[in-house]
Amino acid sequence: MLGNADQALESRGFDFVLYFDIIGNMEMKGAIEALSALAQETRLQVHRLLVEAGPAGLPAGRIGEALDLPPATLSFHLAQLARAGLAQSRQEGRFVIYSADFQNMNALVGYLTENCCGGRSCAPSPKLASMKGKNDETLPRARRRA
Repeated sequence: MLGNADQALESRGFDFVLYFDIIGNMEMKGAIEALSALAQETRLQVHRLLVEAGPAGLPAGRIGEALDLPPATLSFHLAQLARAGLAQSRQEGRFVIYSADFQNMNALVGYLTENCCGGRSCAPSPKLASMKGKNDETLPRARRRA
């Protein structure tokens, strides 16, 4: 039987609903570490590049070239991503290949869906979506308690 979060994912076309049940959701500390790592522009760019490269990953030198990062800076950011569980490395000959840790990334998405969205879709309600683009003056205000 599917829970609310699973039903929300399934209704949005995700086919890996049961995958979350297998790996379990990420604990809060792990989610905070992962989100903190991604909250820095260079690390977010590195992670995006690794995700685009897929499971095969990229050699550290190619990542540095693509993002115009000096080796020491790149090493620092890759270490932060690895510590947060968002990247992993492997040795292939004389090259170190980095790839995104898709299992942990999916666990983070599952954690956010389950704990931050209450197991429901995080998409805005149709009423709020129709207000997109209007200035703040037209948005509904929260009622103040007297």
